[in-house]
Amino acid sequence: MAKFFLVLATIADLSLAALLVAVSGFMFGGGPESMHAGALAAASYVAAVIACLIAPVVGFIFNSRGKTGLGVTAAWIPVAGALAALLVPAPY
Repeated sequence: MAKFFLVLATIADLSLAALLVAVSGFMFGGGPESMHAGALAAASYVAAVIACLIAPVVGFIFNSRGKTGLGVTAAWIPVAGALAALLVPAPY
């Protein structure tokens, strides 16, 4: 059962990483529709993408070492963070 949740978390994390990469042009691009975000926003954005890619690996490592609960939790952290970010109201 834990492997199922880890695979599901992997699919969700990779989908989230793909979404972040797909919309990055709207935040950091040079076009008129871009937000022209700064360097700190770009660094945190890259950290979020890396976290989405690393979290499932860490989850599977913890699972193989017998720490199943910790592994499943680690794999779902980026998705939980994205859902928490949706609760932040827009600044306008």
